[in-house]
Amino acid sequence: MRVLHYLELEDRLDRSGIGTSVNHQRQALDMTNVDVLRSPWQDDHLAWAAVNYAADGRFFQEFDLAHCNMIGPGSIAVARRAAREDVPLVLHSHVTREDFAESFRGSNYLAEPLGYYLRWFYSQADLVLCPSEYTKGVLEAYPVDAPIKPVTNGVDIDALDGFDALRGEYRERFDLDGMTVFAVGNVFERKGLTTFCELAEATDYDFAWFGPYDTGPQASTTVRKWTGDPPENVTFTGWVDDIRGAYGAGDVYLFPTKAENQGIAVLEAMACGKAVVLRDIPVFREFYTDGEDCLLCSNFEEFREALDRLAANPALRERLGRNARATAREHSIERVAEELAGVYNAVLAGEPERVTTD
Repeated sequence: MRVLHYLELEDRLDRSGIGTSVNHQRQALDMTNVDVLRSPWQDDHLAWAAVNYAADGRFFQEFDLAHCNMIGPGSIAVARRAAREDVPLVLHSHVTREDFAESFRGSNYLAEPLGYYLRWFYSQADLVLCPSEYTKGVLEAYPVDAPIKPVTNGVDIDALDGFDALRGEYRERFDLDGMTVFAVGNVFERKGLTTFCELAEATDYDFAWFGPYDTGPQASTTVRKWTGDPPENVTFTGWVDDIRGAYGAGDVYLFPTKAENQGIAVLEAMACGKAVVLRDIPVFREFYTDGEDCLLCSNFEEFREALDRLAANPALRERLGRNARATAREHSIERVAEELAGVYNAVLAGEPERVTTD
């Protein structure tokens, strides 16, 4: 089968969780017999497609199934072409109203109208994919009028090999000492930035957030506040050239996010055998077990107590990390390959509902 696997604005999303998820999907598809196209346009470029259209009436490439991973005008054009030509359409929900809020300046005001748009956009699909049962419930509540199937974002375990060897280099580079509490990813308030920094102020541990952050007019007031004048024991590293260094340098992965569809960085931390401390929200209850492969916390005091327990008990950190590594293996790229192949076959057969029951 020939599948369009399309990520609109791909060059701008390469450092995002969406970009990482799409990379995992494409690695997975390399393990299958699927012939993958990355661009819908003739000659792989919108401008050349327009030239071709003027010459011979052809704008889109030919494909048997379209799988779109974003929500913009290019993806709308693909959806319309799919409807016109009776091509099966899979839309991947990486964006919800809930996880859009508290991401950049003005995002809270846009979240409500975004929800109405997403309901319309996702409802065009023959099948909607999303990372979790939690996200499926969110979309059903909009409501999205299409079958919905959770498929893990996966984790590229092999790509993290060698993280330990970078520990000394990255700890020295960012002046980290003792048990280091860390986070990985773009710095947003929705990801628990204020809680992260207030916990640092209340403790003596070194804290490091590995990931880019905005400082311009698009940045939220909260992000500018904390990154411009962080607590003395907090380091915001900005973009790092090798993400393995972040997982090598840190000891306890702290993620007090307020909303998440799955959390790829959590799986990466687990794959590296790190103890993880997470906010007790439904999506994490879906995948992880408190006291077994993570610690789940509901409020500030529980977060602080969890960090103190882990600092005082290296054996607990080791046990949680060992179990977390086993959990991460359940979200391998091989599993993503198996699930995507099943999805495509079912949708092409005109039976999208067949893949919505696990």
